[in-house]
Amino acid sequence: MDAVKILEIKQSVFANNDAQADALRRELKRKGIYLLNLMSSPGSGKTTTLTRLIESLKDDLQIGVMEADIDSDVDAKTIAATGARAIQLHTGGMCHLDAAMTRQGLEGLETEGLELVILENVGNLVCPAEFDTGAVKNAMILSVPEGHDKPLKYPLMFQVCDTVIINKIDVMPYFDFDLEKCSEYIHMRNPNARIFPISARTGQGVEALSAWLKEEVNAWKGDNL
Repeated sequence: MDAVKILEIKQSVFANNDAQADALRRELKRKGIYLLNLMSSPGSGKTTTLTRLIESLKDDLQIGVMEADIDSDVDAKTIAATGARAIQLHTGGMCHLDAAMTRQGLEGLETEGLELVILENVGNLVCPAEFDTGAVKNAMILSVPEGHDKPLKYPLMFQVCDTVIINKIDVMPYFDFDLEKCSEYIHMRNPNARIFPISARTGQGVEALSAWLKEEVNAWKGDNL
């Protein structure tokens, strides 16, 4: 019996997505819109972190948020209540967003006048890391209860993220979480990653994160001037 034929399609799929992502980034650059892809596991505090960031930045930046989820519109309603422009993206069971999906979301959001758009990706530490969404930067949230060893268990996520937000530091005394060791593991995966320890619940550390994001947006826009 002849061997079963195996067709390798993964590379071509990613190559096509990467080309679309690069094209989307160029378009966003021309429009002066900074897109941040925010990833994490479920329950890390993405939406709470976003509401804190919006409150901190809304007087300085025009902000839009795309909330991706398999179903429901709970998160989008929470974000809309802050005054930011928001849209819910249903992925139909997909555990990630790619560049084409992101483009559809941006069109639905109607980005005219926006300076910062945050894509809250599907809660997952595997699939979202594999696809370039066309974002300017990737960020992820690691919450204290998840443990400081997550960079060792999910290497790609930490390799592709320019910024790591360590959330829920207010409960660190109640968990076996070593912030110094976690930072060491993150930099093993990505030596250039920025790390922001915060508590989205209390607001601790959010000011530094907001300042970084504001600088990022202004630099992105400034290159067009």
